[in-house]
Amino acid sequence: MFEKNLNIAYLLDFYGDVLTERRRRVLDDYYNNDLSLSEIAADLGISRQGVRELIKKAEEELNFYEEKLHLASRFRKAGAHAERLRALSERHALPEQVIEEIRALESCVG
Repeated sequence: MFEKNLNIAYLLDFYGDVLTERRRRVLDDYYNNDLSLSEIAADLGISRQGVRELIKKAEEELNFYEEKLHLASRFRKAGAHAERLRALSERHALPEQVIEEIRALESCVG
């Protein structure tokens, strides 16, 4: 069976706009709308194998961009740092203005 890699859905958020419309749509249907290969194939008028190949090629393209740019991994790290900073700010008596700035930063990264 063709296993879903949820990391691809995350990469789609970052790099989806650089994919062709067809590839982006297929990945969106498969990962975000949870459509089956058969449902996507029927919608596009192609075979299940054709859909599988489109997904595979699009996943390879997304992974290529992430290997080169590292935007998604940097965003995840920034979110983890913001969460850690927020947790530390709650443990220590920081001025309210600093805590508000930390919350604003955290909302920007996730």
